[in-house]
Amino acid sequence: MGLKTLHETVYEAMLRHPSWGVDELVAQLDLTESEVRAALDDLFELRLVRRSFEHTDRLLAVAPEMGLRTLLERQHDELLRQQRQMAERQASISRMITHIAARPVTAAQGDGSEQILGMDAIQRRLERLAEEATEEICTFMSGGAQAADSLEAARRNDARLLARGVTTRTIGLDSIRDHGPTLEHARWLTSLGGEFRTAPSLPPRMILADRRAALVPLDPDNTRKGVLWLTGPGVIASLTALFDQAWNQSTPLGADDPAPRPGLSEAERALLHLIGQGHTDEAAAGKLHISPRTARRMMAAIMERLEARSRFEAGLKAAQQGWL
Repeated sequence: MGLKTLHETVYEAMLRHPSWGVDELVAQLDLTESEVRAALDDLFELRLVRRSFEHTDRLLAVAPEMGLRTLLERQHDELLRQQRQMAERQASISRMITHIAARPVTAAQGDGSEQILGMDAIQRRLERLAEEATEEICTFMSGGAQAADSLEAARRNDARLLARGVTTRTIGLDSIRDHGPTLEHARWLTSLGGEFRTAPSLPPRMILADRRAALVPLDPDNTRKGVLWLTGPGVIASLTALFDQAWNQSTPLGADDPAPRPGLSEAERALLHLIGQGHTDEAAAGKLHISPRTARRMMAAIMERLEARSRFEAGLKAAQQGWL
């Protein structure tokens, strides 16, 4: 939530000792004056401390239940902003790819694109990519649970990449944590040094090679129709930025067994917030990069957990319980 150990130390000391000023914090916490003042500036920006009404030259710690709620609200707003930005970036990329894919099929386009049709041809390109990549392979593993033949082919290619010292970073859907074979593959990948994270929703499937070329489906709803091999700098820069943003918002595989806790997941909180703003299931699903069916299923689960008879009641009860 933007807090560092230094922030926590100073904030907790101010809660316990409201009369302490900079001098006391320096002496009691064994910190330098510049460290304390920098921490106070940050805490003031985070709205965890405020100026005293009686002594305007003194800062007071805000009660945790108020200050931390403000931090959570800011974090939630930032999450929504990032999701909107990702949706806009994905829409722009989709328009570019659709424009390229709509042209007549040729062996290779002069603008750095090539259509590859047929599963055999796609597999040959993937194998070639595994042999030629030198630095990094980044992948969106969209679609949730993977078929056995897809996992087998991915394992062969990933093994060759990792053996040559190529970095692999993969993002799958959170749902794969409940699918044994796919989760086993992800753990196998990390055991060999690959990196794997998951997210509630993802853009269409993509493989980004050395940040210089990418494979994307001609039809996101049916990857067997064929793929586009893209090398144009503009498209690759956009795809790279999209992957980096998704990676920073995803959860490492090592967090696959979190302790159960009440409340909403980030995806559920974002969905309920959008529904509360008047968005339909379809509109909310589009902003969260999930299918309308998934959005309806998530909303039904939220209502059941809250024992709510309507969406309005669900939003009200979630707010009352401090989930929003």
